[in-house]
Amino acid sequence: MTLRTDMRTPRIYVDTSVLGGNFDDEFRVPTRRLFDALLEGRWVALVSDVTVDELADAPREVREFAASLPADAMERVAADEECAELADEYIRAAVVPPSMRGDALHVATAACHGADLVVSWNYRHLVNWARIRGFNAVNLRLGYPVVEIRSPLEVSFDERSEDV
Repeated sequence: MTLRTDMRTPRIYVDTSVLGGNFDDEFRVPTRRLFDALLEGRWVALVSDVTVDELADAPREVREFAASLPADAMERVAADEECAELADEYIRAAVVPPSMRGDALHVATAACHGADLVVSWNYRHLVNWARIRGFNAVNLRLGYPVVEIRSPLEVSFDERSEDV
């Protein structure tokens, strides 16, 4: 028997690297598993204005893949003024350099909109233990929730366990 305390569908913030991972030999298999779970309704993808803006510069197949995802499996969230201010706090705290404001804005948008998880292939600026601690130190100081940031390799939707 599996104990579940929260039955709502998880809301997972997806950055642009995850959409592109579908077309990368190294990242294709775990990325497809993640999107298969989305198509099965096991989670809802949060997609922000930041992701949409970054997609404008993505290869055609990445843009087409993003456009093919069902609207009912996606929740569009705005990177509004509150998100921008939180991103600026991350930069002031030296969590990420000013040149990586887009990455800070991804995390800030996820935090402001209550994402359960941020999924990214960006190991340098997002899926990075020291940076995750920095993002969360700022979040806790300012009253925002802790943000989990993981790669698609670390995300499993298999609730079966031989240990339960």
